[in-house]
Amino acid sequence: MMLAFVCPGQGAQSPGYLHRLPSAPVVRDTLDEAGAALGLDVLQLDAEPALQSTEAVQAGLVVAGVAMARLLRSHGVEPDLVAGLSVGAFTAAVVAGVLDFADALRVVRLRGRSMAETLGSGWGMLAVGGLSQRALERLLAQHDASHAAPHAQLYLANLNAPTQFVVAGEVVALDALARRARDAGARQTERLQVAVASHCPPLAPTADALRRALAGVAQHAPRPPVVGNVSARVLRDAPAVVRELADGVMRPVRWHDSQVAMVERGLRCIVELPPGRTLQAQLRALPGEVTAVAACGATASEVERRVRRACAARGGDMDSS
Repeated sequence: MMLAFVCPGQGAQSPGYLHRLPSAPVVRDTLDEAGAALGLDVLQLDAEPALQSTEAVQAGLVVAGVAMARLLRSHGVEPDLVAGLSVGAFTAAVVAGVLDFADALRVVRLRGRSMAETLGSGWGMLAVGGLSQRALERLLAQHDASHAAPHAQLYLANLNAPTQFVVAGEVVALDALARRARDAGARQTERLQVAVASHCPPLAPTADALRRALAGVAQHAPRPPVVGNVSARVLRDAPAVVRELADGVMRPVRWHDSQVAMVERGLRCIVELPPGRTLQAQLRALPGEVTAVAACGATASEVERRVRRACAARGGDMDSS
């Protein structure tokens, strides 16, 4: 049965999430390795002040995901595919062996810093649920037509499910969109816990900076393959994965299409790496039946048992795909 690791992006963090990782030698070694790469105490990255920093949050998310992936692998839980949402794509690249952990952390730190510097203050992201893509795009077009100032533009940033999207833009414009979306029948409008906007054209300078930084680090063929955010395709060579790591910061995340691509290749079980449990809710929109196992708050042995139960229920085993 095909198994995938999926790695969350910003918004999944909460105070103390790194401290809640299982206590195991491989986890402690991962934290030490991250601290040496970043030159700081990694366990400070989940404190309240750090959670206000895009740079700190993005680095911490990668650390949490890689630590749990290594722990699960030490228990024999091996993915057939790996995918990451937004900055989680860097976690996925490390899990797949495309980037070395230390290199990825340094590039992610650059990513967060560049995003904040490029956009400045006053930007954010809004989750909108319950509208079709066409209906939401109509609202965005209406807004853009009535605002000539570039900073007032809104951008469709994440396509997470057929009626679940995230919009990036200037905060005042997002607040106005939230009101119009509710009037149009949206069930949910919620500002995300992020200090910047992501996946929008104004971040082209950050994409350029990422291309330069990634060109200077070692790259390896993915093992297992990575499902890309931008293309929503299974990527089997390092250049394709690295290209999406840079382009993804300024282009929409096609998360639903990425999940469909995995299902079409036989995906039947996902393990959501920490922190949080944000990605599982979107499985209901997928064709077929997919079992989700949250690693957040669980020991490796607990995750292993849940995965094996899922495999047995579907007539397969964890070592076959």
